[in-house]
Amino acid sequence: MPAYSPIMTMMIRAAEKAGKSLLRDFNEVENLQISRKGPADFVTAADKRSEKIIYEELRKARPSYSFMMEESGEVKGDDSENVWIIDPLDGTHNFMHGIPHWSISIALEQKGVVIAGLVYDCTKDELFTAEKGMGAFIRHKRMRVSGRKDLEGCMVNYGQPYGTPENRARFFKEVEAVANVTMVRRYASAALDLAYVAAGRLDGYWERNLKSWDAAAGALLVKEAGGVVTSIENDDNPVHSANLVAGNPQVHNDLRKILKAA
Repeated sequence: MPAYSPIMTMMIRAAEKAGKSLLRDFNEVENLQISRKGPADFVTAADKRSEKIIYEELRKARPSYSFMMEESGEVKGDDSENVWIIDPLDGTHNFMHGIPHWSISIALEQKGVVIAGLVYDCTKDELFTAEKGMGAFIRHKRMRVSGRKDLEGCMVNYGQPYGTPENRARFFKEVEAVANVTMVRRYASAALDLAYVAAGRLDGYWERNLKSWDAAAGALLVKEAGGVVTSIENDDNPVHSANLVAGNPQVHNDLRKILKAA
């Protein structure tokens, strides 16, 4: 792979700077000040600090670009066609419990299309990057989705949605249907789950009630690694449709059929 582009270089700089802050807080996790913002959805002081660092770094580099962020929401710049989509701490519950499986996710969307994505696993120092049309990489090593085609031998991850009892009931039916034909796991970090699909570590993944910042970077990683990412029910943009299914082409197709039938 050639040297990182200027856009990716600034994304990496922002992620690694925020990552240092998160790691310091993670090492002091029992002392974190935690505020609750909704059912089963917690915000930590670390989360907010990480977002501030990323925002300031990217704003300094591209002052006219707009932002869509988990904590601060939309921040409109003079340039509305270029939007940074940021999850400063994906896997908050893991982080809060001292489980080293969480990440930073940064994507750049241009005219409604994600053109650059980064997922940074801070505790393992694994950096997953992709730019549209240029492939997906761990640092400078190219990634490819898995070649497994038989669901019986595959490993599929899922995300558990929050919401109404009806949504939860549908979710459990989906998990049961998929578990009947393959191994299922839940790691509780959407961005890292998608990065693992791109790296061939997982064969498939699905989740409902996602936000754009959960999926934007990871979806590009999967596509650039040769995989497929769609909405579960229809052809809506999976980054903004609130649900997605991803995997290598065969697993994606089979998994989507099972989920739609369930």
